[in-house]
Amino acid sequence: MTSTDLALLSATDLLHAYARKTISPVEATKAALDRIDALNGKLNAFRMVDHESALASAKQSEARWAKGEPVGLVDGVPTSIKDLSLTEGWSTLRGSKTVKADGPWDVDAPYVARLREHGAVLLGKTTTPEFGWKGVTDSPLTGITRNPWDPTKTPGGSSGGAAVAAAAGMGALHQGSDGGGSIRMPAGYTGIYGIKPTFGRVPAYPASPFGSVAHIGPMTRTVADSALMLTVMGEPDARDWYAVPYEGADYRNALRPSVAGWRIAYSPDLGGATVQPEVAALVAKAVEVFRELGATVEEVESPLPNSHEVFAAHWFTGAANLFSAFSEEQKALIDPGLVEVAEAGAKYALLEYFAAVKQREAMGTAMNEFHETYDLLLTPTLPQPAFEAGHEVPPGSNMKRWTEWTPFSYPFNLTQQPAATIPCGRVGGLPVGLQIVGPKWGEDMVLTASAAFEGVMPIELPTI
Repeated sequence: MTSTDLALLSATDLLHAYARKTISPVEATKAALDRIDALNGKLNAFRMVDHESALASAKQSEARWAKGEPVGLVDGVPTSIKDLSLTEGWSTLRGSKTVKADGPWDVDAPYVARLREHGAVLLGKTTTPEFGWKGVTDSPLTGITRNPWDPTKTPGGSSGGAAVAAAAGMGALHQGSDGGGSIRMPAGYTGIYGIKPTFGRVPAYPASPFGSVAHIGPMTRTVADSALMLTVMGEPDARDWYAVPYEGADYRNALRPSVAGWRIAYSPDLGGATVQPEVAALVAKAVEVFRELGATVEEVESPLPNSHEVFAAHWFTGAANLFSAFSEEQKALIDPGLVEVAEAGAKYALLEYFAAVKQREAMGTAMNEFHETYDLLLTPTLPQPAFEAGHEVPPGSNMKRWTEWTPFSYPFNLTQQPAATIPCGRVGGLPVGLQIVGPKWGEDMVLTASAAFEGVMPIELPTI
């Protein structure tokens, strides 16, 4: 097995190999680090990498496996953390020149703490746009992150570094966050699997400045790895006041590959989104897979109204809240697009914001009622393949903000439902994603459907 082959193994396969003692955590970690060293200069997936710490953790894991005493579910698995998440001993710069690197950095975010407790080998911090504000990944601090399928294209964002790292074999498990599509958009553009769980399913600390649209979840090369990672990340933490009660779920049990008898809805445009014809055709073909698997699939009218303005009222005011803490000197260092969004958010009157909250409540109720009839909703993940890197919107599109080309993702941040993306083909050599949306608290159903689809259409990775 070559170093590249080893780097591309799933976490599930690595753990089986560790148990059989055919591969060691040190070998797997070295392979991941070699892959980072070879490709990060070209793709810019990591803001920082800690070789010394990763290898030390891997050696500790190797010793535990040698005794047959792994400390947890992901012991020895190379893992990355998005650079919005607190990590003890490492700076969290959030893609911004406004954050001082000298810390102190003495706290882990809840899901980082859980991954450490379960023995994960943390490699480093992946890139993000400044404070995760947009759907592509470039920032004043780290520059442009690029798509491994075509480095001239964007990987999407804001978890673009995590998505690139997953697709390119720079570790097996990758933590993302999703406030408007920031797991699903980059996973869709890079051809990997990503799931945004129900809001509060993965405890977070500190709370996102963008409020209760922000979710934490896994990004991986297989559905099974996301189920494994979500099982770990979902363990409880008292620091999150919003977190849902812990149920002890093991999402690996959801990987039964059968949706026979399920009733599944399909919305090709979610109420009027313009979808590139080649993308629409691939998604429609992917929907047919569920019929072949025994589900009843019905094309439906969108259960939701156009929610662009509702989301803007939540997201832009969150940016304004974030911006209010900066000095004039700091503001001069910030991404001009984030400045514009914050300024727009500051113009919302309080009653306008509460009107948007009421509209959001109605959306959530509508989806609860929708899922009394339908087990799942299928849509495209994105309406077009990846566009040129370094741009917030597709060049020549006459769009202004990233929210204009992401109509399928942020509605389900507003409703707080679990939603995943899985690759369903390629257009012009670039991945296309199918979005699978489940009822609130229905991560197990989303994972079951994802595993069933993956069994028919295995995830393919870029040759790089």
